[in-house]
Amino acid sequence: MQEMNVKHTVLIEQRKNITVSGVESVVAFSEVKITLALIGGEKMYVAGSGLKITAFSKSSGAFTAEGSVTGVSYGGKSFAARLFK
Repeated sequence: MQEMNVKHTVLIEQRKNITVSGVESVVAFSEVKITLALIGGEKMYVAGSGLKITAFSKSSGAFTAEGSVTGVSYGGKSFAARLFK
C-alpha cells in the first residue's frame, strides 16, 4: 500500500501565534506543550509557555494557538499506521 501524501502548513507569527492546517485532532495540551495528530498519521508537537488553543476545526483541519512558541517538532506515525503499512 502506498503512503498518502497529505500536505499541511505551519505559520508562526512573531513567536506568539501558531496556525497549522491539516490537523486531524488535538491529542493533548497544556500551557507548555500541545500534541497534534496530523492527517496522514504523523504527530506534531508545539512547545512553549502560556500556550492557549484559540481555534480548532476538525472539518477543515485548521488549528490556531497563542502564547510564547519556542519550538515545533514532528514525531512518528501512530502505532496502528505503522502496523498496517
